[in-house]
Amino acid sequence: MDLVNHLEDRLLFAIPKKGRLYNKCVEILNGSDIKFHRSQRLDIALSTSLPIALIFLPAADIPMFVGEGKCDLGITGYDQVREADIDVELPIDLEFGKCKLQVQVPANGPYKDPSELIGKTIVSSFTNLASKYFADLEGVPVDKMTTKIKYVGGSVEASCALGVADAIVDLVESGETMRAAGLTDIATVLDTSAHLIQSKNPKSDKDLIETIKSRIEGVMAAQKYVYCTYNAPKSNLKNLLKVTPGRKAPTIQNIDDEGWVAVSSMIERKQKGVILDELKKEGATDILVFEVSNCRV
Repeated sequence: MDLVNHLEDRLLFAIPKKGRLYNKCVEILNGSDIKFHRSQRLDIALSTSLPIALIFLPAADIPMFVGEGKCDLGITGYDQVREADIDVELPIDLEFGKCKLQVQVPANGPYKDPSELIGKTIVSSFTNLASKYFADLEGVPVDKMTTKIKYVGGSVEASCALGVADAIVDLVESGETMRAAGLTDIATVLDTSAHLIQSKNPKSDKDLIETIKSRIEGVMAAQKYVYCTYNAPKSNLKNLLKVTPGRKAPTIQNIDDEGWVAVSSMIERKQKGVILDELKKEGATDILVFEVSNCRV
């Protein structure tokens, strides 16, 4: 049976084929128990654990494939969804690949405010977003704007130094590349991160889509939270529960020690140290923290 026939009864899930999003996507898929083997010669991989086919595509193409219903689900940057201007659902912010799409100018140049760039030349690989941003600054439709927007697919940061542009609109993560190119940001067009996106007219079984979303949400929660348990004096339970309110509510159990209870709660990983210090201060004892490998929330 050929590959086309293999795909007929599978949910098509578009994944970035390379770049900053790919490795993290693979981690999430593995954590969601979506097992697969990707051949180096193919941009399609069949899952061995669920009726899913993973389609590896450029991140910029994924909104189109999902928006047109060719794939039911996809993972790509919010910036790519907005740039493509395609109507898809955005059920889960995956909270990685965070960066900003920013207006950048030479650090030693004359421009300090984006309004000063009206009528100038801007280079970007996000020409739709850049055009809308500067059209809004001018207060005119895109086809009436005087600012010139030019497309460059790579090495956008070199455009000002080479005299191609007065400014650029490009993604900034740490800012190291921007500063190395002698640029500084003067405005943010968009905050972005990776999202799970979904077709508004999915072809696959809705229960399977919900299962995948639930598993991914579980992976996200496991990355964000740890599980904390401790013994609490009933006399100060109210204050202790303020420290560990849980995602919805903590679990409280009586123990064989009069005047004490056991409390279990999910706490944010990044606040773990502060929370444990506060629990100790408020009289909690036997404080333990456990890793959460996966969960359902």
